[in-house]
Amino acid sequence: MKMNPPLSESNDFRLMTVIHHNEVAQIVSRETIMNKKGGTATDIVPLQDDVLFLKGDIMIDIKLIRENPEIVKENIKKKFQDEKLVLVDEVADMDKEYRAAKTKGDGLRAERNKLSKEIGGLMKQGLREKAEEVKQRVKDLGIELENLEKREEELEAEIKNRMMIIPNIIDPSVPIGKDDSENVEIQRYGEPFVPDFEIPYHTDIIEKLAGIDLDSSGRTSGNGFYYLKGDIARLHSSILSYARDFMINRGFEYFIPPFMIHGSVVNGVMSFAEMQNMMYKIEGEDLYLIGTSEHSMIGRFMGQILKKEDLPYTLTSYSPCFRKEVGAHGIEERGLYRVHQFEKQEMVVVCEPEDSPYWYDQLWQNSVDFFRSLDIPVRTLECCSGDLADLKVKSCDVEAWSPRQKKYFEVGSCSNLGDAQARRLGIRIKGENGNYFAHTLNNTVVAPPRMLISFVENNLNKDGSVRIPEPLRPYMGGQEVIVPPTKKKSF
Repeated sequence: MKMNPPLSESNDFRLMTVIHHNEVAQIVSRETIMNKKGGTATDIVPLQDDVLFLKGDIMIDIKLIRENPEIVKENIKKKFQDEKLVLVDEVADMDKEYRAAKTKGDGLRAERNKLSKEIGGLMKQGLREKAEEVKQRVKDLGIELENLEKREEELEAEIKNRMMIIPNIIDPSVPIGKDDSENVEIQRYGEPFVPDFEIPYHTDIIEKLAGIDLDSSGRTSGNGFYYLKGDIARLHSSILSYARDFMINRGFEYFIPPFMIHGSVVNGVMSFAEMQNMMYKIEGEDLYLIGTSEHSMIGRFMGQILKKEDLPYTLTSYSPCFRKEVGAHGIEERGLYRVHQFEKQEMVVVCEPEDSPYWYDQLWQNSVDFFRSLDIPVRTLECCSGDLADLKVKSCDVEAWSPRQKKYFEVGSCSNLGDAQARRLGIRIKGENGNYFAHTLNNTVVAPPRMLISFVENNLNKDGSVRIPEPLRPYMGGQEVIVPPTKKKSF
């Protein structure tokens, strides 16, 4: 069932920066939108007098650099990526040279075609010497064109390489900050609770319930992997099954997507830095293991022209996820917080540009509602400018309460990508006055085993047993509590 609710003040509708067919939107607010008319880069096709040649692998419309480079530079400064400022001027200069070369090339082709037609007439008139002169001129034009086209290709490649790493325009409501330490709390849901007994480390709790074997996974796979077993393994599956049904009941269509995707899809859904830190490549093949089902779900629409009446696409998908986790955080020696392999229920929306702010709010609220249905206190945290990945317009984290650490930790992330992914993958909507790029959004419903940390801590009893909240009991065969085994097996 398709859901496309009306947008209104009651929906806390926040206007975002929209790059739409035939308009480049400036920085916008709730009160005002300032538009500058013009085309957008759609395929290698000229629209009227513009030369629009970039296809895919970019995040913003090159017209924004041509006409409003200061907006792009200011956005780069807000993201504390000053090393990229020079790219804007380089792209602007190369674009001018490219368009001049394109114009000159068009003139040379026209001249060559005109002269080629004259040769036959000159020969018929017996003006052989004149015809040979024209032939030589046609040959010279061909050589000049060949060199010019080679330069055009070089410029196109250089521009594309730079456009790939110039970040998307962030929403005006995004708080300015250098990194995740400057993210801003929006709201808390549920009362954080600390029991009057000591809460052990999460793997200690689960080991006492005979639910995890890290020694064996260390031997078979190394750090960042795990064997879940018994009631904990069943709980893990139950949470995912409940999350699936939770989203289906909210009108989202359920998918199980491919768990491997081509490099062209990877390049379309994430930045190069993200790819380097996350993705596992299959040796000798053009295939990558997905880091989240968002990758293959958005890739499903690659190169498609969508009908307005079919929008929005509201999808929920299950998949295992695989991540290298290269970077500052790395892999935990012993624990389930940051691992190489996990499972996730995801939300994905493909919609009209003007509808994406509404769906952004709906998506993160779904995560909050899911965790609150399991009596786990959560909060939402607005990601600051420096913490946003380059493709993102706006993002927030949903964090769950840890009574052991007496603080919140991330259990999901909601993102509006604007038209960045659609631009890279060629996902467009068929409009009355031409096709334009869709907007894409994604969010985590739940991603165990990390979620198990908050679950066992918030549902731990003093005797070491773990309470099963009512919504999960049907998926656990009616079981209400997980208790330590009376006799522990040696292996």
